[in-house]
Amino acid sequence: MGPVYLKEVEQVAKAGPVGAQFAAMEAQGIPVPQILYLFAYKPEMTEHLSRFTQHLLRGPSPLSPGQRELIAAFTSSLNQCPF
Repeated sequence: MGPVYLKEVEQVAKAGPVGAQFAAMEAQGIPVPQILYLFAYKPEMTEHLSRFTQHLLRGPSPLSPGQRELIAAFTSSLNQCPF
């Protein structure tokens, strides 16, 4: 996966509390999803998105969490976005 468009976001995120996790992923050849840099850059700004996503995937629904994960993964693959 290429670098994020805003280099400062990636740099600040890597220097923060989860920077060691990003480094470990990269050392193992695991690409760091760019959205994680955004979440690490300004966690207070992404808190609502995180809660929304968790409620969407894990909250009450006629679909099981596994089915919802499969739908999200399939949609991501159609958008050529790693999930």
